[in-house]
Amino acid sequence: MTRLLMSDRQWQHIQPMVPVGKPGGRPPLDRRNILDGILWILRTGAPWRDVPEEFGKWQSIWRLFDQWNSDGTLDKILQNLQGEISINKELWCIDGTVIRAQRCASAGEKRGT
Repeated sequence: MTRLLMSDRQWQHIQPMVPVGKPGGRPPLDRRNILDGILWILRTGAPWRDVPEEFGKWQSIWRLFDQWNSDGTLDKILQNLQGEISINKELWCIDGTVIRAQRCASAGEKRGT
């Protein structure tokens, strides 16, 4: 698993771009672990629930992914890491689901009408 983690040099390069948690309340989550979890998902295309526990709770990782994806933070981070990490661009649609349907469920034209 170590080969899939960010190096110290990569983390130092992007750390200023990663938002820190709000003061007060629960202790902030380790942003490096969270980002490693997000990158693991982007590399593997696995479902969020399959994120290894060493990165933290999958719900927390997904919540920050969603937040950073919405506000542009993730784009900035990925642009700065471009060429240093490998992400399968065909797997960018994360946790998609495929449901088979019968041929007649396609709302095609009915015969004899």
